[in-house]
Amino acid sequence: MGPTLRTPALRTPALRIGVDLGGTKIEAIAFDPAGRMLMRHRVPTPAGDATARIAAIRDLVGLVEAQLGARGTVGVGTPGALSPVSGLIRNANSTCFNGQPLDRLLAEALGREVRIANDANCFALSEATDGAGAGVPVVFGVILGTGVGGGLVIDGKILTGRHAIAGEWGHNPLPWPEPGERPGPACYCGRTGCTETFLSGPGFAADHAAVTGEALLTAEIVARAEAGDGPARASLERYIDRLARGLAAVINLVDPDVIVLGGGLSNLTMLYEAVPARWGRYVFSDTVATRLVPPHHGDSSGVRGAAWLWPLPDRDSP
Repeated sequence: MGPTLRTPALRTPALRIGVDLGGTKIEAIAFDPAGRMLMRHRVPTPAGDATARIAAIRDLVGLVEAQLGARGTVGVGTPGALSPVSGLIRNANSTCFNGQPLDRLLAEALGREVRIANDANCFALSEATDGAGAGVPVVFGVILGTGVGGGLVIDGKILTGRHAIAGEWGHNPLPWPEPGERPGPACYCGRTGCTETFLSGPGFAADHAAVTGEALLTAEIVARAEAGDGPARASLERYIDRLARGLAAVINLVDPDVIVLGGGLSNLTMLYEAVPARWGRYVFSDTVATRLVPPHHGDSSGVRGAAWLWPLPDRDSP
């Protein structure tokens, strides 16, 4: 744990600070009241319990404020979500936070109110605010990484839902399963066949290993597929079709204007043509105008959305 850093105690916060609490890194970003980015900084996520990670967030925010000479509001994007009933984090794949009152613990550590939201919601909010989904009414943000997350923004506002699970498409069954996809892999949520078990990075690699016997990283499978390797290409084709089915179900339910992909698998440029070319056969419409796009802000989008959890004076009313 680093030293406690003193920061100016301004009556009106001069910064909007966003924090992205990831499994391998914690990133902070700071904006001025006009929405101009002033600073970004990343630190490794500490191993161990929630206490060490909360201390890391406290020290990171302190570092940002000390370097910029101003105090800020703090928004945090986190795995999982706060239960509306218990006020505790649940459904986080960073399981040390499950059962913790994370907003209250962070408020105590930072000495101020802290707003937190699911990391996929923060990603969707960023891209809907001034990213790839700016200017349209309905944006669905997708995380394709270690897990599969989703966030829904309507008219510039995150739709959290009655149970704080809006957008959690990754824990629905993979739609229109083929015989070989039943019952599907086991998921950490306790069920089998969740969309996440097929479309996450580890899920993609596990599928390839199950079919070919080759234990490869996702990047290696893609590289082999692009080089013409038949089994790797078949694994990639299965992934594309499963993603098309999963997103078609989202379109049938939400009918978004734009779907923005994030996470490591969003870097597969072929997805942006191959998936829309297939999802039409599953969407309950005679035409599909939904656009599938990469994130405008790349891997910084989630942390930017965390900062937007507090309104900016020149964008929103106080």
